[in-house]
Amino acid sequence: MYTGTTASLPRIEMPWLGAAMGASASRRASRSINADAVAIETDAMSGATAFVVADGVGDHLLGARAARTVAAAAAHAGARDGARAGILAAQEELLREVPEPSADSVLVVAVLPTAGRPDGPCEVAWVGDCRAYRWNGRVLHQITTDHTVAESYRARGLAVTPRMSHLVTTSARTVRPDEIGYAATGSSTGRLLLSTDGVHKPLGIAAVKAILADGDAAHTIANSLVDAALLAGGRDNATALVVDLPARTADG
Repeated sequence: MYTGTTASLPRIEMPWLGAAMGASASRRASRSINADAVAIETDAMSGATAFVVADGVGDHLLGARAARTVAAAAAHAGARDGARAGILAAQEELLREVPEPSADSVLVVAVLPTAGRPDGPCEVAWVGDCRAYRWNGRVLHQITTDHTVAESYRARGLAVTPRMSHLVTTSARTVRPDEIGYAATGSSTGRLLLSTDGVHKPLGIAAVKAILADGDAAHTIANSLVDAALLAGGRDNATALVVDLPARTADG
């Protein structure tokens, strides 16, 4: 398993996962520390692989510790028991290991089936405003829906202010089981992206699509996404985890 946070320079991991490959990049922008974290783990029994991106709440060491804690726990449990189980395990571990109320994080978990199950779905679970996208070679699909005040207001037809998009309504520490976001998508052909809001909010979906559609390798795409977010004026920590999905059978 790989877990980690980075400072201003990228840390990239490219584990081979059967026929799929994942790579991550992260940068610190105007924050004093990089409180983002990435974790990847494959379960030895099932062959499923969990990918996690976490974003610590606040610009302090407790936020960074929270992100590392939930990322590692979610990857371990997610690979074994599924994406939702990964979120619940992350919460349990955070409450036990870091009891301080200010230690909190949001996260997204994606679990790919073993390479021997080409028709198996990719499970995604999340809390907060980390996102998962799937590029299937033609269309970019945003799998997740942000758990923010802005999305809550939009759902009720109310006016939204820019600040509302930065106020999350769920987190690893506070989420109830029925509040965990959950979705499933195909697991073959194209690319999967997990990102913190420091990537997708400055870029927008059109720019994300253009970069994911590029023919470069996953590690190059991850770096391109992070660099583009900072060039677009992003001030938050920016982390992207890109997984190249293998072409197996017909697209799921």
